[in-house]
Amino acid sequence: MPSHSSNSLTVPHHAAGLSWRFSTWWVILRTALEERLVYRGDFALGTLMRFLPILTQIFLWFAIFDAINAQQGNTRESSTAQIGGFGFRDMVAYYLLTMVARAFSSMPGLASGIAQQIRDGEIKRYLIQPIDLIGFLLLTRIAHKLAYYAIAVGPFALVFFLCRDYFVTGWPSASVMIAFVASLLMSFLIGFFLEAAIGMIGFWFLEVSSLLFIYMLFSFFLSGHMFPLTLLPEGIGSIVQFLPFKYLAYFPAAVFLGKIPSEQLPMEMAIQFSWLVFFLIVCRLAYARGVRRYSGFGG
Repeated sequence: MPSHSSNSLTVPHHAAGLSWRFSTWWVILRTALEERLVYRGDFALGTLMRFLPILTQIFLWFAIFDAINAQQGNTRESSTAQIGGFGFRDMVAYYLLTMVARAFSSMPGLASGIAQQIRDGEIKRYLIQPIDLIGFLLLTRIAHKLAYYAIAVGPFALVFFLCRDYFVTGWPSASVMIAFVASLLMSFLIGFFLEAAIGMIGFWFLEVSSLLFIYMLFSFFLSGHMFPLTLLPEGIGSIVQFLPFKYLAYFPAAVFLGKIPSEQLPMEMAIQFSWLVFFLIVCRLAYARGVRRYSGFGG
């Protein structure tokens, strides 16, 4: 009887623990979302203004393709010029899609915020309270992205509607669309765990601004945010293909535009997922080891 009674109490106790944990994470997510919806009312106008630099890119690439067409003797109506597998309209559509991808993968202030919490001692509250730092930060970032897109969906829809003629390939198939959405979600998680791992370096070096600057520099050029990676020279391009940066911007846009061959798409998705798992593990290990060497004093 005692053994039976003990077993009968174990399952409800375990279920209660899971229920408490889920309730805690839900409260954190809901609170963070409410806060961002309150003070982020400028998202709509701010997002619309972020698309203005694309006009410069359109004029620049129009001049480039126009010069190539003139050199080849093509008219604008019969233009077949391509650069790195992208025609003029593809190039404009690519830039619009990379802005969507970067909005998912960018994590402004995440690494520097973690390093500051370590430096100022705020990290102690996560060591004495039953709240996981990485889980808490992930939920706040999810809330940030949900709030951003809830308000910015209007400007995004307007810009893409006005530029609909640039999407010459049309709407992708259902399978490609699923792959595109999955690549965006994984780009968000890769961006989060990568920058969080950089922030964890604060356990060893109190200031990470220099490392963060180097990362942002490489990310801007090697993610495809500035130009399609197929424009890189063959030697450099082959190296960049093995780096995780391309999955932050170039890869989702290339998936949507059909630039990834269907036979290569499953493998590319698997590689992106592998990078996600890699940075998740690195982030967790860095946090666990950092906490063991961390020393905090005072109340």
